Amino acid sequence: MRKRVLATLMTAAMAATLFAGCGDSAGTDTTAAGGDTATATEGGSTEAAGGDYKFEIIVKSYQSSYWQAAVKGIEQEAEAKGVTVNCTGPNAESDIADQVNMLNNAINNAPNGIGLAACDQDACLDALQAALDAGIPVVCFDSGIPNAPAGSVVSTVATDNYSAGATAAENLYPALKDKIGDGQVRVGEVNQEATSESIINRGLGFIDKFAELAKADGYTVAVVGNEKYVNDSKAETVSESEADIVIEVAVPAQTTVELCATEASAIMNKSDTIGMFGSNQIAAEGILTANENLGVLGDKILAAGFDAGSVIKSAVANGTMYGAVTQSPLVMGITTVDVLCDAAAGKSVSDVPTDGYWYNADNMEDPEIAPNLYD
Repeated sequence: MRKRVLATLMTAAMAATLFAGCGDSAGTDTTAAGGDTATATEGGSTEAAGGDYKFEIIVKSYQSSYWQAAVKGIEQEAEAKGVTVNCTGPNAESDIADQVNMLNNAINNAPNGIGLAACDQDACLDALQAALDAGIPVVCFDSGIPNAPAGSVVSTVATDNYSAGATAAENLYPALKDKIGDGQVRVGEVNQEATSESIINRGLGFIDKFAELAKADGYTVAVVGNEKYVNDSKAETVSESEADIVIEVAVPAQTTVELCATEASAIMNKSDTIGMFGSNQIAAEGILTANENLGVLGDKILAAGFDAGSVIKSAVANGTMYGAVTQSPLVMGITTVDVLCDAAAGKSVSDVPTDGYWYNADNMEDPEIAPNLYD
């Protein structure tokens, strides 16, 4: 049922006139008149908000089309609900201190609620306590904050990122099976960082599921590279020298396509590499950028990505990238506004999981997939 509601909402959302983004990094107000329109979300809300609510909403960055799509959903639903939203966000997801300052400023503005896509799991904890003390409900979206002060985050609207990472492994592993078993092979994973809940869980979901599938076929696995992912993985592993498959995890110093490309190149240049996974748009585009010089994807190495965007979609369509998992940032933005309205009205709210979908050249035009493939 939830998928049918999601598909209906995505179709309506994509057909509607989408509004311009909130700006490069400075906040802008979007004030809507009226507001008696009923809307449906994955959380089941079908009531217009009513009231004169103002929400502060902070995204992770304006660096990618993913966040631009989320902002469109936010603004679209603010118009439908008759509420005001002020969207802000740092220039890059690595600008953690800037986002914390934006959150503190949002609290000082005393809104009816705050939507937050946190760049870092722990950097916002003091600010969240301040929001709780001020009686301002916070709805996290895209990424949760597991260590948030009790009661400060009333709902998290996010893809089940661990499951979504596992989906990438479930589709990439069968395509690589014929290359496993005749000497040690390597699968690379590029994560843009090791601080946000969404990226960490996607990376771990891929590692753990790939290792599980390999074990079921009688192969041993080693996980090497970035300590956060190595230490937090639940995969049953052996030492690198004993492994049939080495999963090598790389994280750049900053969240840029260029630095992700540098990390990807180092893995893709190794003669035993057969597969790659990029856990978000920036990481996946980094893998594709690395391939511009190497020319190994689609033949020697099969790559899976995450998110959409014109670069990734084109690579999937022409076979350079084997496939990718996409979210629906538009629906995530819409749902965040709905939950904020319910929280501001004093209604009981809870976490709202959203779906991830595997797409490749064969299903990109399917009705359940196409609306998720934002530019």
